[in-house]
Amino acid sequence: MISAIVADIGKVLLGKEHQVKLALACLLSRGHLLIEDLPGMGKTTLAHALAQVLGLSYKRVQFTSDMLPADILGVSIFERESGQFRFHEGPVFSQLLLADEINRSSPKTQSALLEAMEERQVSVDGETRPLPEPFFVIATQNPLHQSGTFALPESQLDRFLMRISLGYPTREAERALFQGVDPRAQLQSLKPRIDGATLQKMQRLVGQVKASDSLLDYLERLVLHTRQSPECAIGLSPRGALALLHAARAWALIHGRGHLLPEDIQAVLPSVAGHRLQSEGGDGTQLVERLLHQVDVIAA
Repeated sequence: MISAIVADIGKVLLGKEHQVKLALACLLSRGHLLIEDLPGMGKTTLAHALAQVLGLSYKRVQFTSDMLPADILGVSIFERESGQFRFHEGPVFSQLLLADEINRSSPKTQSALLEAMEERQVSVDGETRPLPEPFFVIATQNPLHQSGTFALPESQLDRFLMRISLGYPTREAERALFQGVDPRAQLQSLKPRIDGATLQKMQRLVGQVKASDSLLDYLERLVLHTRQSPECAIGLSPRGALALLHAARAWALIHGRGHLLPEDIQAVLPSVAGHRLQSEGGDGTQLVERLLHQVDVIAA
C-alpha cells in the first residue's frame, strides 16, 4: 500500500522519491510539514498530490501580507433573519490545509495556526471548535532572502515536525518535462489509495514500531549533544526529541520494518532537527551534518 502511494505521487513529482517518503513519514507521524524552496519547484503540487492519494479533504490558503487570522479560522456573522450570530468556518476546517507561502503573512496571522497545529482545535469568539481528524498543515515558504517575507518565529517552526526542500529536478526528470509529461494532468488523474480512517490505522501502526534500549540510547546521545555542544545556540527540545523518534518509526514502517535501526534516525534527522537547531551563523542544517559524524551509534 505504501509503495503504491509513493509510486502514484512519483508520477506527479518526478525524481523526488526521497522527499515524498519524508513527507509521507511526517503525516504518518501525525506531524505538520514545512516545505521551503524557490518558487516553481513543486511545493504546492506535492501537497495536492498527498491529499488526493490519501483521500483527504483539502483546502488551500494563499498567504499575503494583508491577511487576517479570521481569513483562516473563520468568522461569526450576524444574520438578520434569525437575529443571531452564525459562525462561518474558515479553510482550517479541512483534513489537509495548505498554507501557501506562509512567510508572506504577518506574524499575527502566522500565529493563528499555533493552537490548530498543536491542539487540533481552534478558539473563536470564546468557543472551542474541534478540527477534522486526521488534520495536517502543509506550509510552503520562500527563502528568507526573497523580498516580502517574514521569518517564522521559533514557536511556529517547532510546530512543524519536518522541514524539507525539493530542490531542482534531476536531468532525467527535467527531460521528461520537456518531452511533454504534464504534472497537472497527472495530478488530476490521481485516485485515492486510502481514506482518512485507513490513514489513522496506519498512524497507530507507527506507534507499534519497536525501539531497542540501545537504539534509544543513541537517540538520547544525539539529543544531549545538541544541548551541550557550544556550536548549538539552541538544542533539541523534548518535543523535538519525540518528533525525531516518531518520524524514525514512520520511516521504518514505510520501509516495511517493525523495529527501528540507526539508519532510520539518520534518514529523518536533517528534516526533523534542521529547523530546530540554531548556531551563531544561522539555522542548523550544517549542524545536523556534523552531528551525524560526532555522535557514535554505539557508545564508547
